[in-house]
Amino acid sequence: QVQLLESGGGLVQPGGSLRLSCTASDSMYATIAMGWYRQTPGGERELVASINRGGGTNYADTVKGRFTVSRDSAWTTVYLQMNSLKPEDTAVYYCNVKGYPTRTEHGDYWGQGTQVTVSS
Repeated sequence: QVQLLESGGGLVQPGGSLRLSCTASDSMYATIAMGWYRQTPGGERELVASINRGGGTNYADTVKGRFTVSRDSAWTTVYLQMNSLKPEDTAVYYCNVKGYPTRTEHGDYWGQGTQVTVSS
């Protein structure tokens, strides 16, 4: 079972920056995509940013130009650089990895979540 360990959340003032990291406990046979979602109390989990096997990226309109998703060459760690943070970015951020831990098994894995609070 692949486990994802997140780090980098915390409290930051509006306009500040944070960098989230998420590392998988085991390498996968093939990774399809890695990314980040967020969820506010009472809200649905929404995609923030993702990067796929071909290197293509996808961003929520609300974070375009401010957030950047990237990954390491081994596809074991995904990052989210968040700049110009706004109070409305406050949420629990979840790492997500989709892929094949073995040649025949497919999985959709989630981290435990890390709190990001943007407040003065």
